[in-house]
Amino acid sequence: MSGFGNEFSSEDPRCPGALPEGQNNPQVCPYGLYAEQLSGSAFTCPRSSNRRSWLYRILPSACHKPFQPIDQGHLTHNWNETEPEPNQLRWKPFEIPTIFQKKLDFVTGLYTLCGAGEPKSGNGLAIHIFICNNSMINRCFCNSDGDFLIVPQQGKLLITTEFGKLLVEPNEICVIQKGMRFNVEVFGETRGYILEIYGVHFELPDLGPIGANGLANPRDFLVPVAWYEEGQTAEGYSVITKYQGKLFEAKQNCSPFNVVAWHGNYTPYKYNLSNFMVINSVAFDHADPSIFTVLTAKSNRPGVAIADFVIFPPRWAVANNTFRPPYYHRNCMSEFMGLIKGSYEAKEEGFLPGGVTLHSMMIPHGPDAECFKKASTSKQEPEKIAEGTMAFMFESSFSLAVTKWGLKTTLDKNYYKCWEALKINFNAKCK
Repeated sequence: MSGFGNEFSSEDPRCPGALPEGQNNPQVCPYGLYAEQLSGSAFTCPRSSNRRSWLYRILPSACHKPFQPIDQGHLTHNWNETEPEPNQLRWKPFEIPTIFQKKLDFVTGLYTLCGAGEPKSGNGLAIHIFICNNSMINRCFCNSDGDFLIVPQQGKLLITTEFGKLLVEPNEICVIQKGMRFNVEVFGETRGYILEIYGVHFELPDLGPIGANGLANPRDFLVPVAWYEEGQTAEGYSVITKYQGKLFEAKQNCSPFNVVAWHGNYTPYKYNLSNFMVINSVAFDHADPSIFTVLTAKSNRPGVAIADFVIFPPRWAVANNTFRPPYYHRNCMSEFMGLIKGSYEAKEEGFLPGGVTLHSMMIPHGPDAECFKKASTSKQEPEKIAEGTMAFMFESSFSLAVTKWGLKTTLDKNYYKCWEALKINFNAKCK
């Protein structure tokens, strides 16, 4: 089903008429199902921001044994475990072990790279890397702290949710919102990025003077149709919950994906980045990179985001008498960049698919020396740039702290050298 934030309804075709008619919570639901509401917002939120869905399931999700703490692995929300790191940072592609070296599924393969804020108070974000080579078997994951924006970089994900199934491939994204149970099946060595936000949900950015159309269009967001699993296993199912930054596990006999029908506007969804309608300068200079925003998570300050998800897709560059690559700058926001495929125009060497950079707030950065030289001397004609490339940015108003794992993994300690070859061209006698 297509649309962003729509009121949807769906029932598994194996059980026609499973959705109650005319009400949410009848005395007896069709097929002997249980009605259960999943709230994504306070009951009293304005209608425009109220998020909830009604699920009609074989057994309520409350039917499980008590939660018990389990090993955290490399998942953390402790932003004080290292000293502040103000330098420009770049990581080489994160290594994926083979299944013979170490079995990792989506949960055991979560590694926290950086973040800020606090899930208990519902204000902040975390950025994780996932590297896995094994599917989740008879278990699911539920994030009680916030929303996951999942960006696969290598390998496709078959994500089973309480609402149905989503196949998510590189160059697509998926959002699993707070409290939704899901399972991830992989088909080999798999890697990607996750932006987690607390306290708010992702929205489409306001378009302002752009008008009614452009950027990510609502019709291109896809929501799964109902699909249920009735089975029970001798081993049972594990429900792994992330709560206040910690992992807990509970056992239950029935499948967590036993939802036969549902309706509402609080759902998982996916989006293909190739559908993004690019807006750009057609005269001179740069439009601000906010024109590349796919989704935003707003803060309480007007115009300031907890996090924006921004992409840099293939597009035409036509600006006259203009240095066309990104200019040198210091930003009041933190910029975390990843590369899904191809080569990024401002740093064609060193910034590789599966790697990332982090430029913290007010830390200077920009094109490397080779890019500056090329862009300053080339003949300016209309040019298709970023062909075969998809870079993205998680941009945040928070100052991000890097984890211990982040500082000891594939960190490129020579990143700063990409600017050392820049020369002084200043000549007081020549304008």
